[in-house]
Amino acid sequence: MRITYKGDYALKAILDLAIHYHDKPAPVSIQHMAGRLDIPIKFLEQVLLELKKGGFVESRRGKVGGYLLSRPPSEISLGHVVRFIASPVEPIACVEDGYKGCRDIYKCVFREVWQRVSEATMRIVDGVTFSDLLENLNRKDKEQMVYQI
Repeated sequence: MRITYKGDYALKAILDLAIHYHDKPAPVSIQHMAGRLDIPIKFLEQVLLELKKGGFVESRRGKVGGYLLSRPPSEISLGHVVRFIASPVEPIACVEDGYKGCRDIYKCVFREVWQRVSEATMRIVDGVTFSDLLENLNRKDKEQMVYQI
């Protein structure tokens, strides 16, 4: 699995929208998001349009328009986004089911190792939701607080 800039920006954009997700989420402007995330607006627009096609975000027009998550952060895993933006998750093509690009696949000693790597990776990324990331973020913020008297 290789996360490109586009994939990294997509993950950061969803995390930013998750941070601003409340019981009644309000749209986040692309300008504010681009500034916070240090992402060029034009590139962020492309990423958000793709995330919209994938059903991760919605957009609202108008003066108070912008983007918001289409479902709660607890329902979006890292794996969902990574597979959509940066597929495939497998470390090498021969791990995919039905792969026919190699004549020696039936006797390859590496394939089993790559399959285990792929399964472990998927277990991890599928097991982490954006709610989990928010909890980690909040915990780290609290750990960084300094109290002085």
